[in-house]
Amino acid sequence: MGSNGRCVPVLRGLGVYQQGVDFCIDKLNEGQWVSIFPEGKINIEQTRRLKWGVGRLIAECNTLPDVIPIWVLGMNDVLPNKRPYIPQIRQTVAAYVGDPIQLKEVLTRAKDEALDPMATRKLITDCIESEFWKVKEQAISQHKQWLQCNRTVT
Repeated sequence: MGSNGRCVPVLRGLGVYQQGVDFCIDKLNEGQWVSIFPEGKINIEQTRRLKWGVGRLIAECNTLPDVIPIWVLGMNDVLPNKRPYIPQIRQTVAAYVGDPIQLKEVLTRAKDEALDPMATRKLITDCIESEFWKVKEQAISQHKQWLQCNRTVT
């Protein structure tokens, strides 16, 4: 996948100060988009806290980027997260897009309270996480409704 898929490796356990995060900040500062999995994994079964690297991306940008939460449902049906890892065809996958997350007030608060970089990252990440989980709940609810409305009767 690598650079052909516009993927940047960010390694768990190395903290927020690593090349992959630096690269993403540079891209955001150039006005480009960055899509991340801030929970630190793909195909997660349980809810996990978002990683603080997402807070660093926002805190260190020259211009506040748009943060748009997206929740994807059904990928575990396409590529089960258990052996054998065989892709399944004709599965339903849906991406639910939330409203942009308003972070200006959060950044102002961090500045007004003179928070250190770690506290600032945590404050930003907590705000994003709160909105992210709201999108998850909306996505699950809407997806269930969609599935009920679109079931084929045989």
